[in-house]
Parts: sequence; C-alpha cells; structure tokens
Amino acid sequence: MQFRHLGRSGLKVSEISYGNWITHGSQVEEDAAKECVRAALDEGITTFDTADVYAGTKAEEVLGRALKGVRRESLEIFTKVYWPIGTGPNDNGLSRKHITEGIHGSLRRLQTDYVDLYQAHRYDYETPLEETLKTFDDLVRQGKVLYIGVSEWSASQIADALKIADEMGFDRLVSNQPQYSMLWRVIEAEVVPLSEKEGVGQIVWSPIAQGILTGKYLPGQAPPAGSRATDPAGAGFISRFLDDDVLTRVQELKPIAADLGLSMAQLAVAWVLQNPNVSSAIVGATRPEQVRDNVKASGVKLDADILAKIDAALGPIVERDPAKTQSPPRRPGS
Repeated sequence: MQFRHLGRSGLKVSEISYGNWITHGSQVEEDAAKECVRAALDEGITTFDTADVYAGTKAEEVLGRALKGVRRESLEIFTKVYWPIGTGPNDNGLSRKHITEGIHGSLRRLQTDYVDLYQAHRYDYETPLEETLKTFDDLVRQGKVLYIGVSEWSASQIADALKIADEMGFDRLVSNQPQYSMLWRVIEAEVVPLSEKEGVGQIVWSPIAQGILTGKYLPGQAPPAGSRATDPAGAGFISRFLDDDVLTRVQELKPIAADLGLSMAQLAVAWVLQNPNVSSAIVGATRPEQVRDNVKASGVKLDADILAKIDAALGPIVERDPAKTQSPPRRPGS
C-alpha cells in the first residue's frame, strides 16, 4: 500500500481507502462487513470513510464495531454531516446546531473520541458559510475533529470557504470528496485546478463508476443478479451509466487491462490515482476478495499512451461538465 498526503496537510492517507456507503448496515450482513474491514486492514488500508446518513446511521455503528480493538492511532477515520438523519427541521444541513449534534452522534456510533476528517457532505444554501466554518473550527479546537473537508462542492464554493477561513483565521479545508472516474470527470475543469493551487486534495468516490467499469454489465443484457444495479440503495446512482453505448465502450477497455495484467476494477482505480491531486480512492466491497483485488491498484503507473488509449476507447460518453457538481438548493426534508 502506498500513502499520500491529504492535500497540503501533514496527514498521510492510504491511496486506497475503504468506504461503507451502501454496504454496511444495509446491503450486507454485519459479519460480512467485518470480514471486509479485516481484509482492508490486512491489505494495508488505514483510511476508512463513512457518513452519518449511510444506512440511516447504522453504517457508522457497524464500522465502529468492526474497528474496535484496532490501535486508534493507526487509523484515519472520516465521516460527514449534512443529509437528514431525523425528521425535525434542524436534523439536516450545516447549521451550528446540526453540525455540533452531528459530531457527537458520529463519535458515539464510531466509538472514538475524535475523527481525523469531518466533511460537509454537500453545500448548505440555507446556512451562512461563516457559521458553518466557525463551527468546524470550534470542533478542531476542541479536539473532536483533526481536519475538515467537503464533499461535492463546486470550485466557487470551495474558493469562498478558503477565502473566509483565511480572513477569519479558521482552519482551512484540506479535502474535497467528489465523484470521479474514467466516465465522470466533472472536477477536472475547475475543481482540480483550484484545489492544486490551494492545497486541497481529492478523496474520490465511485472510481469504478458503481461497478460499471468492472465490465460485468453487458450491452443488451439485464444486470447480473445481486449486482449494484438490482439493489434499491444503489440503483439510482448507477442508472446514468446503464446505456448500451456506455457499456459497449467500456468493453473496449478489457484488452487494455489484460495487456497490463490488471483486472478492469484495478485499471479503473489506478486511473484515478494517476491524477496527482487525488489523495485517495474510496472503494467499497460486499466480499473480502473485492478489497484484495482493488488494493492491487495502489502504486500502479499508467503511461501516457495507456491513458490516451483509454480516452480513445471511451470517446464522447465521458461526462466533463463542471455544472454537474451540484448541491440541493434547499435542505432535503425541510
């Protein structure tokens, strides 16, 4: 396992991080989830990403139990706040009230005194940015949070947050967690250039495009039984890629991966890691062998000609529009 700095901070994270978005607490049983975490630890993964909203807070609980007994200082535990975890008007967003109550709930579920990274899971248009950043800064000073980051923020939103932090003396953002893959490159035009300039690292989710880049989804055929596309929790995200043109072009990546001695999933994860602004790629798993397969992408170098072949194979199906990075105009449920 290789390690990289998280943005311009002194914190090092594993190039491959383990995330439990739609697996722990919902898609797989707890024993299987614990086996996947053990496999991640065995393979050298030290960075674990979750969020309070995953599986309605159950994902944090499962991860907390799975990591119990592991030396805390050897781990980097990340979680997030924003989406509704209750039905009240203040059970969502990035207000001082919700962030403060959110971190206390997350720490309790994760069975830890602090998280290494606390992330704003979307941008909150209903809360002054100064209030959000001051609250995060307070949590850092209290020792409950070591670093702060965001997820799916646009370049202008990240820039505004950095400007306020510099003017007010608050802790700066060190990371952004966007969707990023061979098929979804919307951060490249604006977010990455700003982040490189400002020392913000990307912790990318869905590097395998919800499983599409494994090549197991075939054009003209129904999705495999038990796959992400057949699971209610994940089907909404994968549906944008379930297009015969997309699936046909993805099949053209198979000989490229084979020539390199890589699985399709390894090629996809290695591809995102070629971007120097990427600090870590999040992988999820329902079986330990998926973890063991994905981690082999760490340290893989893809030559310029390989990257060109991938671009040629995928052609116009790649999404590059930076406007696709969006947060809800109002808090969900409010």
